[in-house]
Order: sequence, then C-alpha cells, then structure tokens
Amino acid sequence: MTLRSENSIISLCTYQPRLLLMGLRRSGKSSIRRVMPPNETLFLESTNRINKDEVNSFIDFQVWDFPGQIDFFDSAFDLDAIFGKVGALIFVIDSQDEYLEALTKLHITIIKALTVNPNINIEVFIHKADTLSDDYKIDTQRDIQQRAFDELSDSGLDNISVSFHLTSIFDYSIFEAFSKVIQKLIPQLPTLENLLNIFCSNSVIEKAYLFDISSKIYIATDSSPVDVQSYEICSDYIDVILDVSEIYGYERKNSLNNKNTTDETEISSIIRLSNGMALYFQELNRYLALVCLIRTENLEKHSLLEYNIQCFSKAIKQIMYQIAYTCS
Repeated sequence: MTLRSENSIISLCTYQPRLLLMGLRRSGKSSIRRVMPPNETLFLESTNRINKDEVNSFIDFQVWDFPGQIDFFDSAFDLDAIFGKVGALIFVIDSQDEYLEALTKLHITIIKALTVNPNINIEVFIHKADTLSDDYKIDTQRDIQQRAFDELSDSGLDNISVSFHLTSIFDYSIFEAFSKVIQKLIPQLPTLENLLNIFCSNSVIEKAYLFDISSKIYIATDSSPVDVQSYEICSDYIDVILDVSEIYGYERKNSLNNKNTTDETEISSIIRLSNGMALYFQELNRYLALVCLIRTENLEKHSLLEYNIQCFSKAIKQIMYQIAYTCS
C-alpha cells in the first residue's frame, strides 16, 4: 500500500475503517504494511511497537501493525480500543515456518476480536508463499484452513467466516489479497460492480478494473472471473503511466474538490498488445483509474468508448458525493 503522511490526507469522512495486521514475530507484517520493493524488506527489523499509518484511497483507512512479541490480550490492554472500530483483522502466517503456534495465536485472536466486534472481517494471509511449489502451496493452504476451522468448531464458532489468501511481496498476490480485503469495507461495492458490468457490456470490453492508482489495489472489477495475468499486466501498465506522467504530467492541487471531480485533462492512454488485445487506461481523478482489456478490432468504436467512459466517470463522481454526504 502507498502510505502518506497525516498532513497529506484528504478525508471525506471523519470515521476511517481500521485494518489490523497481527501475527507472530518475523511473519512479514511490516513488509506487507509497507509493500516496499522486495530488496528493501529483506533485512527489515522486527516491529517493537504499534505502527499506525493512514492510507489515502477511494476510502481513507488506517493500518495498524502490531508487534508479534507483545501479548495484547493481557489485562493491561484495552481490547475495545484495539478491536472496537476495526474493519478487518489481517492475521499473517509465515508459510515457510512451523505454523502450529501461529494457528493457536490465530484462534485466540479471533475469539477475542469477535467478542468485542462481531462484525469484524477475519482475513488470513498465508505469507512468503513464493518459495513453495504450486502443489505445496495448495496443501499448505488446505492444512492451515482445516486446522483453523477445526479449532473454531471446537469452540462452537462453526459459522464464522474466515478468508485465506496466499501472499508474497515478490509478486502481485499481496496486492490482490489487499484488494479483496478493501472491497469488503466499501458499502458501495455492488453499485461499482454493476456500473462496471454495464460499462463492459455497452463498450465491448473484455475485462475492466477500477484501480486505486497509488497502491495498485483494485477497488472493484466486473463480474467476469479475475485472471491473475490480466491483473498483473494492468498493474504494470499503471507503473508505466506513472513513470511517464512524472516526466510529462502535472501536479494536481491537493483539494477536496479535486478528489471528487473529473475534468478533460485527466490522463488517458492506449497500448496495443501482441495477442490482439489492447490496454486502455483512463484516469478518473487523482486517486482512481479505469483500466480495461479490449480487443483491438473494437478500438474502432473509440467515440463510443469515450462517451461511455464519460458516463462512468459521472456515476463515480455521484457515488463519491454520496459518500461525502453520508459522512458529513
């Protein structure tokens, strides 16, 4: 995720959902929080205090990184303050290490969190999975899931929803996992997905993603299955656009109106691929971009595509105004 200083945050809401990163020591929580280039996380020191960061996106939220060596369930800590306003609990398990102790900690954490906040989303990142073979990844995930659900069932928590994600900072799996976590915190997600479905249908688009530009997580996508390769190439395309815009682009004013509006100077780009497909990038505002996969022969309908994008942009603008009105 791209983290920004408190002074740079433009918040539409005074309430910001909170993501908790928990897990054992050296499980990779701090690396996930920063999502740095992998070579910058290799010798990252263990966290010895709670790190709190603000993330500016379609919805502003906080990321709290808890040190694994501290027992936060001790009576000296206020569990209501820790879990009370949390949108999602992300528990990180090191897939390269023995995970029985981590599963025990996960079980205790889930019970404590649900006692304070029954609506919290429970997410488990099976991390550092890049070194595992494909078969061993599946076996490891299956074993962790089975053991976790067995322990919850023994505690009478059979109906608890827990999502598991294989992640690594060396590929796009961490961005995809964070995308799915963030999507659960967006009440307008069904509306966004419906808008993307209508847009794809009327524009002959194969796949469309609504990206947060800075973090490269996708806020929403259409209902067609998510292909990892298409997501990766769209993410790489955003990197290219950002690199070029730093040279030839301009700095937007840091204002609330700029967050909510679109104008004719937003960046757009088309690149043709060698497989008969094309990538279409359309910046909606300084935070959001629409990235589409379209067949090259359908680019002949460019005027129709531009018109539909304008309609889509207006709809996104209305949704953001609704969020601002609801939070005011």
